Amino acid sequence: MLVQSIQLNKKNQLINEYRKEQDFVTEYFDYKPFTEVKERAAYVQQIKRDRKKLVDVLHNMNRNWDAPESTLKQIKRLKDEASVVVIGGQQAGLLTGPLYSLNKLISVYRFAKEQEKLLGVPVIPIFWIAGEDHDFDEINHIYTVRDKRIKKHMTKQQEWIKKSVSSIPLDKQKTANWLRDAFLDLHETSYTKELYTKMENCLERAQTFVDFFALIIFELFKEEGIVLVDSGNEQLRQLEGEHFTNIFEQSEQIAEDVYEAVQTLQQQGYNVPLEVERDDVHLFYHDEHGERILLKREANEFVGKNGEVKLTKEALLHIAQTTPEKLSNNVITRPIMQELLFPTLAFIAGDGEISYWAALKKAFHTLGEKMPPVVPRLSFTYVPKRTEKLLEQRVIQVEEAIREGVSQKKMQWLMAQTHAPTEYLFEEAKLSLEKIHAPLQEMAENIAPDLHEASKTNIHLMMEQLSFLERKTMQTIREQHDEAIGQFEELDLVLHPNGGLQERVYSPLFLLNEYGESWIQQINQLSSIPFTEDHFAVYFMG
Repeated sequence: MLVQSIQLNKKNQLINEYRKEQDFVTEYFDYKPFTEVKERAAYVQQIKRDRKKLVDVLHNMNRNWDAPESTLKQIKRLKDEASVVVIGGQQAGLLTGPLYSLNKLISVYRFAKEQEKLLGVPVIPIFWIAGEDHDFDEINHIYTVRDKRIKKHMTKQQEWIKKSVSSIPLDKQKTANWLRDAFLDLHETSYTKELYTKMENCLERAQTFVDFFALIIFELFKEEGIVLVDSGNEQLRQLEGEHFTNIFEQSEQIAEDVYEAVQTLQQQGYNVPLEVERDDVHLFYHDEHGERILLKREANEFVGKNGEVKLTKEALLHIAQTTPEKLSNNVITRPIMQELLFPTLAFIAGDGEISYWAALKKAFHTLGEKMPPVVPRLSFTYVPKRTEKLLEQRVIQVEEAIREGVSQKKMQWLMAQTHAPTEYLFEEAKLSLEKIHAPLQEMAENIAPDLHEASKTNIHLMMEQLSFLERKTMQTIREQHDEAIGQFEELDLVLHPNGGLQERVYSPLFLLNEYGESWIQQINQLSSIPFTEDHFAVYFMG
């Protein structure tokens, strides 16, 4: 396996400047992303946490997903007061969701491994499954390729109530049908049958979408010791109870902190994907139907954003202390809750997460915490062997294909092709044949009328044969162009799908089908993949 660094030239100013550790951006964070990990470790290790309760919850949760022994050993290491964690997370997408979920898992594992070697203390890789999220439309599909086009392949299961994903039962029959249809879009390889059986087995053991996600992850990461956390798990929610109380007590100040930070960042020209107001509570309440209701502050009461519920502060504090499973975090409080629960050495983030974490520094401080280093995750485009050969054949640089696509090169190639000489040659051949044949017809007419008719039939047959040759020639030329056009379009399908990055469109399914699972272990074992680099092309060798 070969990994090649690539510069994407991202348009997001905040991300570009953050990666360069420029002061006017990093001032919105407590640590720079690449250079202050030792300082962070020393800070985290001095904070006392109830590790036993956390270890018990993690052990029960992961054991219920049939976690491998490598994961259970990592959880035990968390009892060590010197141990720290590297954490990142994503939604529970079908078949892991887009490739960036897998890339983030790889990032969490690799960064934890690197830091353990550097610091000489246990560093545990934690992956936070966003089971408390309710956006079912974001996880209910994958993209496949059918008839040389990208197809959105959605499950037939529908959810009309905004429930946390953790609480949505998996319709196994509909999901089994969905899984079968997804595999129909693959060409059969030596791995297909075994892969399908594994996915089918994971589905059989799962009760929810989060279960299905977790079981697949443990199939793919057996030896790495990844520890999974379902943010919607009720046992975890019990641990969060006292922290919900603190968040409620400080909710007005947290809302002010975040609102001011977003305003400041936007006025400085940075794109921050947050819509916040001063009356936000940044927590959800779960009603008797399990529907999540975003809370707002109204005078001395807490109300649903659309008036669905009205609660006093005392009532909410009582809920936090007695039934915390009725509460959950939003995009603002989830990072803070992670920090309150875990001894976090670093948070592994995508570009969107980095953008909104930039608004959270003061909110962390309001609750007496420091924001952990926010480390940009590794970003990969996987280049199958066939795709690599097509790049060579068309003399296209992989960096250009990933960054810009090849549609412009396809058009330039087409414009350079011309059929005019071929058509001209056949026209000239027809004129020449008529000229050569004319004296023969004249001679035949002078000899006998019947012979003249035969000569006309003869020229007609010769012209038909010439036309047949012309049609075959032009068809061959068109087929040659079709093949070339198909090659350009295939490159775009694989490396620049829907005009963007591969990792944001496809699930790992097509790679697992083509190469099995070993490539994940291979990339995890590579000696050096710098987190400071923007993007990587990954080639499959052999």
